[in-house]
Amino acid sequence: MTKTRFAPSPTGYLHIGGARTALFNWLFARHNGGIFVLRIEDTDVERSKEDYVRDILEGLAWLGINWDEGPYFQKERIDLYREHAYGLLKEGHAYKCYCSEEMLEEKRKAALKDGKKPTYDRTCRDGIHENTDKPFVMRFKTPLSGEVTFNDIIRGKISFKCEELDDLIILRSDNIPTYNFTVVVDDALMGITHIIRGDDHINNTPRQVLIYEALNYTIPQFAHVPLIHGKDRARLSKRHGATSLLEYKNDGFLPEAFMNYLSRLGWAHGDQEVFSREELIEKFDLHNVGKSPSIFDMDKLSWLNSHYIKNLSEHKIAERLTPFIEEMGVHGYDKNKLIQIITNLKERAKTLKDMAHMAGFFFNDDIQYEEAARKKFLTYETKPILESFYAGFKDLLSLDEGEQRKLIEGLAKENNKKIVEIVQPIRVALSGKTASPGIFEVISILGKGSVEKRIKRAIESIT
Repeated sequence: MTKTRFAPSPTGYLHIGGARTALFNWLFARHNGGIFVLRIEDTDVERSKEDYVRDILEGLAWLGINWDEGPYFQKERIDLYREHAYGLLKEGHAYKCYCSEEMLEEKRKAALKDGKKPTYDRTCRDGIHENTDKPFVMRFKTPLSGEVTFNDIIRGKISFKCEELDDLIILRSDNIPTYNFTVVVDDALMGITHIIRGDDHINNTPRQVLIYEALNYTIPQFAHVPLIHGKDRARLSKRHGATSLLEYKNDGFLPEAFMNYLSRLGWAHGDQEVFSREELIEKFDLHNVGKSPSIFDMDKLSWLNSHYIKNLSEHKIAERLTPFIEEMGVHGYDKNKLIQIITNLKERAKTLKDMAHMAGFFFNDDIQYEEAARKKFLTYETKPILESFYAGFKDLLSLDEGEQRKLIEGLAKENNKKIVEIVQPIRVALSGKTASPGIFEVISILGKGSVEKRIKRAIESIT
């Protein structure tokens, strides 16, 4: 059975690249009716933090990635790794290295001076310097000749010469195992069949293949996905956007839109851009993952998110918009009014946060006027227009659009003004800004009492 895993290190937040890796592993497992495992690689005790673990779990849950096994934590499996390391030592596949940090630094400098690669010179490989009273690290005995070859699902055949590989440390002097060793033990014991990860791990793969062979474990299939770059073609970093996946949640992106966007960072199915969750599971295939870096484009993500907002029902948007509205200090509002607001804003908003800010003025009659809007449209010249509108509006028998239109068109004719010259002062008086949904919709949603209160307040503010 197909089995994939996502194995983040909790030394930082779950970022775009990590989320894309998790998604590809999850989609591949779901497409093949397999199992998706979550494993937290937390052997780096100093840098691993519970906040990062929480961020990873919450980020995956928000995105809609559910795991079948785990989360497993490597720090709870340390004895298992040590047992495997000493097993390799016993069978002659590993050795104790007693070289101090100072000695290693001297060897490194000497190698660089001679124009050589600064790799360990295997001083302790044959055990002639063994001294059990001194601290040691355990190193893996890499073959001195030959090649390591593996078939990458995305990149095809990849080979490394053994003489280019060093005798990597598998157990540190503090008895803590290293990444390249623990990952092999875990993937083997957990029965991982496919390892899908970023192509920055390609250089780790030959070392891991050799460890699989030394442990007599089945070697899984590898698929190395090109990294994500920013628009400047540089590797994606903090300066290109949010540092945590949850920042996109807090900015009002929809998880289904984000999943859709992430899936298209490196993978394609014809020219199709919009995919439901079910379609992604049905159509995802590693053979359609490209070999070139994909570009993270915030504009495209925003476009896709707005597409999902437009196609989501008003009631579902209301559920998701509520936390953003309440974050602005708005409570106890009319749910029916919120649905009306959403109907008028869903074609305009790129994110839920955008929508909440656009909607803010509907919930409080004591609005703040944008300074530029106030200076331009709440003036002595516009005061008579607002007063005439106020007087005419009070006499309206209904808020029917035809009645509103008749009133505004009449004011334009009386004052020899264009419609927009009548509407803009009213818009600013009602919303505090120069841009809002259509004036008739705004009036209808606010209701008669609120409109009268706001117009009167605007008139009184002109001194």
